[in-house]
Amino acid sequence: MNRKYFLELTGYITWTDAKIIDWLQQINDEQWDREMTSSFTGIKQTAIHIASAEKIWIDFWKKTPDPVFLSAEFKGSRDELIAIWKETSVNLKNLIEHYTEENFSDIVIFKVRDEEWKMEFWQTFIHFINHATYHRGQLVTLLRQAGFTEFSSTDLATYYRLSHS
Repeated sequence: MNRKYFLELTGYITWTDAKIIDWLQQINDEQWDREMTSSFTGIKQTAIHIASAEKIWIDFWKKTPDPVFLSAEFKGSRDELIAIWKETSVNLKNLIEHYTEENFSDIVIFKVRDEEWKMEFWQTFIHFINHATYHRGQLVTLLRQAGFTEFSSTDLATYYRLSHS
């Protein structure tokens, strides 16, 4: 794995984040708050989880002291979440643009349910991408169930086709 690989995946995740944010800005409050069955209780909670996970991974990579999982305490509005999510995307882009290849094997220490885990940076980054893709798929399903249909593809192949043409 080289720097270009991480920059490409960063471009992909920030591209998909922008699409999701656009979709979330198009739905109404009833759709945003509607309770539905999935890993989380609806669109709002799934979006909060995705943004929270992205934010905390950046905190882990930056070795932020005592990072807090945003969803554990977030009580803000949709617009406030979107502002945090947009800032997180910018922070991710900045972090990866300045991350050196020598650091791809660095050990990242993080907590999962109060248990300390250790993985190499590149492993956590691939998890980060995979996790976002998994929950983004759930979000698309929830949005469809809420009546939103203004989707476009967020596949990695679509990103490559559009960004490299």
